[in-house]
Amino acid sequence: MISFEDYVRQDGLGLAALVRSGEVSPTDLLEAAIARIEQHNPALNAVIRTRYDAARSEAAQIDPSAPFAGVPFLLKDLVATIGGEPTGNGSRLLTSLPMPRDSELVRRFRAAGVVIAGRSNTPEFGLTPYTEPAAFGPTKNPWSAAHSPGGSSGGSAAAIASGMVPLASGGDGGGSIRIPASCCGLFGLKPSRGMTPTGPDFGELWHGFAIEHVLSRSVRDSAAMLDATAGADAGTPYAAPGRERPYLDEVGADPRPLRIAFTHQPLFGHGSVHPDCIEALAASARLLESLGHRVEEAAPPVDADALALAFVTVLAGETRAEIEHVARALGRKPRAADFEPATYSLGLLGKAMSAAASAAASQQLQLAARAMAPFFERYDVLMTPTLGAPPALIGSLQPSRAEQVLMRVVNALDAGWLLDKLGVIKPLAAKTFEYIPYTPLFNATGQPAMSVPLHWNGAGLPIGVQFVARFGADALLFRLAGALERAAPWFDRRPPGF
Repeated sequence: MISFEDYVRQDGLGLAALVRSGEVSPTDLLEAAIARIEQHNPALNAVIRTRYDAARSEAAQIDPSAPFAGVPFLLKDLVATIGGEPTGNGSRLLTSLPMPRDSELVRRFRAAGVVIAGRSNTPEFGLTPYTEPAAFGPTKNPWSAAHSPGGSSGGSAAAIASGMVPLASGGDGGGSIRIPASCCGLFGLKPSRGMTPTGPDFGELWHGFAIEHVLSRSVRDSAAMLDATAGADAGTPYAAPGRERPYLDEVGADPRPLRIAFTHQPLFGHGSVHPDCIEALAASARLLESLGHRVEEAAPPVDADALALAFVTVLAGETRAEIEHVARALGRKPRAADFEPATYSLGLLGKAMSAAASAAASQQLQLAARAMAPFFERYDVLMTPTLGAPPALIGSLQPSRAEQVLMRVVNALDAGWLLDKLGVIKPLAAKTFEYIPYTPLFNATGQPAMSVPLHWNGAGLPIGVQFVARFGADALLFRLAGALERAAPWFDRRPPGF
């Protein structure tokens, strides 16, 4: 057996090493994870569905040579599928609809040796930077129960930060790995577009904005899991460039002196940036200079408001398509009562838009990627705060009561055009992008971006710092992250009581 304390002293690769040495068995690790889930989940609501019996059976058959042999793992309850089990997508409609097969990424997770103990909480369709689905209730942040762990991979982040598992899956369509990593003091990398598989049931996710990977406490766990899962699968519409050597090797290699630009200027939308986030950025700049890098203030050329509107336009179309897909899967017509008001309203906006408007928005976002290229010819890395503010209070980013009433009326009338006419969606989008002014741009451009836990504010809440590299330069980010982890270690910093 392994004690509570010994379990959380190890990252995933460390636990797998104990399995290979014979000191513990995969079953021992699973039982330790189950004990921690049962102890802490009632207060956090990070895990919404367990599969303990199936996991026990799978743990008994683990290949000890796998890189994550026997390591307990949670699967975000969005996109990723397990054959014969539901993927809820944060929606009450899908909680009992079994999926026909494992998704390719889940198959690769299993081949890497992890034991999937359950599913983690996520907002409906992964649409929000907080995890408060009506179907399952809010997830709380282990650093402060009054605060959100972020979203949409908030359940995974809260589970890792509380020590239930050392790493868990996430997806990032507008920052949904990086946002909760920042809120919960974790490492979170969004890989380059096309790096991990989306098959067999998807081509690209959200026009290529979204990609799945993991959140973790250590950089090396993220690198090793990407080594195990990266690469095109059959029928993929595109793939990221291959790596020269394992990403795990990059983590231990110091990067050459880098040209690093930093800015706290919002890249999406507009609004003020919290002083804690600016302080985290300034402290990180000083740290990088002490490590021998050239750091200077500079921002890429972007039309922040226009890009935010284009992003919402594309997302509205994707949301409507998802609503209709769910309704077809259940053999019914889309109904407002089956979805959260904001989800259905966003879908109605997508339904009311013309195909030309959607195509124009997509083209505008693609041109942003083109415009970014010259900036990353001058600089190796761009550094920003991950978020515009510290972790948000639970409920503070939700639509107001008046906005919800208005959305319910519009939804009942099936009148998406009214939302634009009445000016409901733009203020909601503005409130969201004021909180996440830095992450969505790099979903649109497809560039690799990571949140690194380099700062905690005076209230003891984590403040992440985002680093972005040119497309395909994931190895560079892992080298930089490894150097930062050695210079300013965070692994042993845990929330009080966990």
